[in-house]
Amino acid sequence: MSTHPKSGPLVETHGLTLVLGGRTVLNRIDLTVNPGEIVTLIGPNGAGKTTLVRAVLGLVKPTAGVVKRMPGLRIGYMPQRLNIDATLPLTVRRFLGLWRPVESTRMDRALAEAGVAHLAGSPVQSISGGELQRVLLARALLSEPHLLVLDEPDQGVDVHGQAELFDRIADLRRSHGCGVLLVSHDLHTVMARTDKVVCLNGHVCCSGHPEDVSRHPEYHALFGRHADQLAVYLHHHDHTHATDGHVLPGSDGDCCGHDHHHHEPEEEHRHG
Repeated sequence: MSTHPKSGPLVETHGLTLVLGGRTVLNRIDLTVNPGEIVTLIGPNGAGKTTLVRAVLGLVKPTAGVVKRMPGLRIGYMPQRLNIDATLPLTVRRFLGLWRPVESTRMDRALAEAGVAHLAGSPVQSISGGELQRVLLARALLSEPHLLVLDEPDQGVDVHGQAELFDRIADLRRSHGCGVLLVSHDLHTVMARTDKVVCLNGHVCCSGHPEDVSRHPEYHALFGRHADQLAVYLHHHDHTHATDGHVLPGSDGDCCGHDHHHHEPEEEHRHG
């Protein structure tokens, strides 16, 4: 990849608000992703995570607020899912060349960096869900991006495959200096492999560095007694917020519309 910027945000949103069909989907979102930084969005279904990603990509226009992108910013996007016609005779190599002509060496490098160089000649329909996610990661790398935007890259991937995939994403960030904006439901993955966590539910509920969050009451207010051992993502909010989105200690309001009863993990929503 070419040299990446060393300073200055890759993308910023300020007061980003989006109203669709009379409903406020995103309300005054402030978000910044810097070079070499992994920022992860978490939140319940319908929280607006994918919509925020689409706004960052320029696919939807905000009702209010702004999205500022670094001049000349190259974005590599990995969608939440991609439907491929099972009757289409496509090898992985041909699949990667569908959108634009790509030099063979660049394609080989992207496949190697995603850990699927051995699949170049395989039919796309024959590979596993985890392998397809890696192929989609390779596709995102073809643009030699300054910013990788990954919408639930762990979807349909087993636990071992998730750890491997996120380790690879972290390696790419370190080796190329690209920023990463990631959507994930896996709390353990978020806490272990990101620089900043942004909790979203139409607005920014709270945010911060995971190592700092885990030492403060806010983290335990978010995830209750499951904070230290939770294997699937639960989203409890037993707190209220200041106008800037920070948690107010000792409060017991509910910003996310959930009740405050404790449940075992199998009674909550499970996310891939």
